Amino acid sequence: MLYPLFLLLIFLSKSNLSKSEADMRSAVISALEKATYFMENTYRDINLDAVVGFRILQAHLKGALEERASEHELLSQQARAESLVRKLSSLIEKAMHSLEQNDLEYFKEFEPILGPDFWILPHSWNQTDSTLAYPEFGDPDCFNEEISDSCFTYLLGTWKDNGKPCIVTNACRNIMTKFGCSDYSLSHQLFYFMFADMKGCSNHLFLRAQYYKNIFCASMMKINMEIESNGFKYFSQDLFMENIMFCGMSGFSDFYKPHWLEAILSWQRPEEGCFGKPSNDFAHSRGTDQNQLLRRVKRREKMLADGCSSHNTAVAVGALGGFLYYY
Repeated sequence: MLYPLFLLLIFLSKSNLSKSEADMRSAVISALEKATYFMENTYRDINLDAVVGFRILQAHLKGALEERASEHELLSQQARAESLVRKLSSLIEKAMHSLEQNDLEYFKEFEPILGPDFWILPHSWNQTDSTLAYPEFGDPDCFNEEISDSCFTYLLGTWKDNGKPCIVTNACRNIMTKFGCSDYSLSHQLFYFMFADMKGCSNHLFLRAQYYKNIFCASMMKINMEIESNGFKYFSQDLFMENIMFCGMSGFSDFYKPHWLEAILSWQRPEEGCFGKPSNDFAHSRGTDQNQLLRRVKRREKMLADGCSSHNTAVAVGALGGFLYYY
């Protein structure tokens, strides 16, 4: 008698988990539909970062559809995800055309990462090891954005017309493997190794890619935990979501915490569908929070009307796509 009861309890627990995950996926899809509506209204104005974020989202949507092709009970979710993929294909092409017209040189430097097949998703998962995190963080601005962009173009092969890809200069090697960096310098170090993966670079530096990813994401997890303990201050939300997007794509599943998902969903501006300055704070957004956000240059930030942020929205949809893919 006990054995059948035990099996029933297991079945019920799994059913509840599946229902919980289905509800979670439905909430994420709803948020992504709103964000796509925002893109539909602003694709002429958003910057390159936002387009990258939506392209990463599209990759996650396609991956989720492939992973769950046999889950017939979720057909309505699949139909919504398929509709998003189709809509994003059209919107991304329109946005790319606008980027190309507005800044051709800059567009050409990063055009490869806007391609539909550039982003590769993880198929196995790891957890971060807290013992690998930096005991202390150094300068959050280990290097500036122009330097990191230059290193990215050497990997992409866009440093000149018909340039050779996967070039690792001594300067790039030094800054991209420097320990102790924090904030966006740290996430850009991880991004560098992600680019190398996507391009299939075989330089001997990248033979140790997982070693660096383990250290970087352990340290990025430490930063995210600190952001949470400090109450998810607005000026930290952008970095928080960027860390989830990059480390999630690097295969670290402990970044996909359900309560972190709930926090991100709560930050979406319900009417516009974007992410950025909280609605009730936008009128008073000339203080420290705004200044910290606007430090970033053209690729990293573009504040739009009503407090919407290109970069906030980019990392939000990229992170949310990762949650959908994982769950």
